[in-house]
Amino acid sequence: MNLADWIGFWGVLQILLAYFLNVSGRVGTKDLLFKALNFSGALMAFIASYVLRFWPFMLLEAIWCIISFISLIQHPGKVQQ
Repeated sequence: MNLADWIGFWGVLQILLAYFLNVSGRVGTKDLLFKALNFSGALMAFIASYVLRFWPFMLLEAIWCIISFISLIQHPGKVQQ
């Protein structure tokens, strides 16, 4: 496997981990961990697909990354008192 394969592998693994944690009830879709795993995973998968010039996956991951990023920056921060 080359570097692009490894980056894509770890990106997809993060997305699958977010999905597994959600369906197993360990995190909700509004949890910061879920959003962060989706964003970082989509970004890594996009980078790998860009390097490999695999256009359908690039489109999918670019949209996934944008949506995840918007969700991540809109996440309400918790202020400790």
